Amino acid sequence: MKKLFGYFSPAEWALWAGSLLLISLSFALFDRANYLTLAASLVGVTSLIFCAKGNPAGQALMIVFSILYGIISYTFAYYGEMITYLGMSMPMAIFALIAWLRHPYKGKRSQVQINRLKGREYALMFAAACAVTAAFYFILDAFHTANIVPSTVSVTTSFIAVYLTFRRSPFYALAYAANDAVLIVLWILASLEDISYLSVVICFAMFLVNDLYGYFNWTRMRKSQEAAKPQEP
Repeated sequence: MKKLFGYFSPAEWALWAGSLLLISLSFALFDRANYLTLAASLVGVTSLIFCAKGNPAGQALMIVFSILYGIISYTFAYYGEMITYLGMSMPMAIFALIAWLRHPYKGKRSQVQINRLKGREYALMFAAACAVTAAFYFILDAFHTANIVPSTVSVTTSFIAVYLTFRRSPFYALAYAANDAVLIVLWILASLEDISYLSVVICFAMFLVNDLYGYFNWTRMRKSQEAAKPQEP
């Protein structure tokens, strides 16, 4: 327990505890029935604090979150979210977990070795994202997906986020932050019809804050890792 408490900084403990508290309060105020939503939110925000530390445990928790969130999305006919998380985010979280475990920083499994991508790889990633988005639009249209435009944009941001996570780039967190913003819009639209979904809105608002912190911390970790590299003579 002492080792666990020392692993997170006071600011990280405050962020994690504050996120858990706000998600729980929003559930008590707006939902009080869908405990699956509460479980998914708590698992998701916990995964983010571990991901912000570059810890593979975050990817393991993301696999669980993807399954739970896919089920929740199905209940409101957000088939794009369901297909994205069950068919893309969950498998990519598995690949990311393997990649993070295979690239520990100085042999420590608690922190991944952060990667720098080349410009050509970014170009290929965006080209693939466009192709995936176009394909998903027609799939979502065939399923009569609710709010199809933001649902399609969510596919784009999700693809970029999971790819960058797999490639161990700090920009994964900014891509997830963009995805959080899209999901906040999606679930606000859903809450106009069923106020209980406001708890999901609060959940993704907390995800947004955690992902922004994740980018900040990964940038700091990358500087630290690169500074520790032996200098060439």
